[in-house]
Amino acid sequence: MTTPNRISASITAIEATKIQAKIADLKAALPFLIDLSPDERRTLPKMGDKSRAFVSRCVQIAQQDDSFLPKKFNVTDFAKDHALSEALEPIRQQLAKLTELVEDSQLLAGSEAYIAALEVYHAAQRTGKGSGLDDLIDQVGQRFSRRRKETQDSDAP
Repeated sequence: MTTPNRISASITAIEATKIQAKIADLKAALPFLIDLSPDERRTLPKMGDKSRAFVSRCVQIAQQDDSFLPKKFNVTDFAKDHALSEALEPIRQQLAKLTELVEDSQLLAGSEAYIAALEVYHAAQRTGKGSGLDDLIDQVGQRFSRRRKETQDSDAP
């Protein structure tokens, strides 16, 4: 390969199985995780960094004196939701960084493989004809074939 190879690694089937088992263990350790629909995600109010202090202070207020709150308001659930959100934040950050590393590594490995494949294909096109590779070169070349739009006559039966 004439391009620099920045990533050179492999994962055996056994290693992949172990990694997937560890991911399953993480999911099992967080049995309360929720899978929101895109619409739910879009419509829910978001608590950002600036809102964290606001929510924290409101928990303190509600826990100090809940006499002004509606009777149906559950201070315990409010505090529990806040505590869960705070506990999940560092976990989310670590998983986000891990996801980014996996995505970047996959992107780079795929890019390097694609560049190498193009090199193989172009070399095979130049020098591989007549060496028994013609069918394989044609099959691989279909990746670059363009489909012609068929024009349909509206009066055709």
